[in-house]
Amino acid sequence: MSPGRPHKIPESVLVVIHTASLDVLLIERADTPGYWQSVTGSKDRAEEALTETARREVLEETGIAVGSPAVPETALVDWQLENVYQIYPRWQHRYAPDVTHNNEHVFGLVVPVDIPVVLAPREHTRWQWLPWREAADACFSPSNAEAILQLPRFA
Repeated sequence: MSPGRPHKIPESVLVVIHTASLDVLLIERADTPGYWQSVTGSKDRAEEALTETARREVLEETGIAVGSPAVPETALVDWQLENVYQIYPRWQHRYAPDVTHNNEHVFGLVVPVDIPVVLAPREHTRWQWLPWREAADACFSPSNAEAILQLPRFA
């Protein structure tokens, strides 16, 4: 952990961004080339609402503004799915020493086909749209892949 930087809160969101035709946006991690994923991120504060975390992370990581004319608030849907998983060893240092697991809450976000994507270069280097099954296969995270496989059920 960097000096002066607080530990991450072990409660996060996973946002599957997709079009009406079920193409899924994947972004490649800057710190781990070849690791493709959906938007993810932890709460900034314990009392932060999960929908607030999801909106913030989508904007920070993709430049897509939930609540804009192109993407209304109703486009963001809490799928009421929660994954509990062991934190990957490579990222364990970001959490308090006694924290070993994270609770991840899954959301879906439907966007127009032509929505501009603007990545945060410190976090992600490339993006791509893939049909949902191909997107699930491309994800490094099993919970992310499983969430994408649930997309037809929730879309």
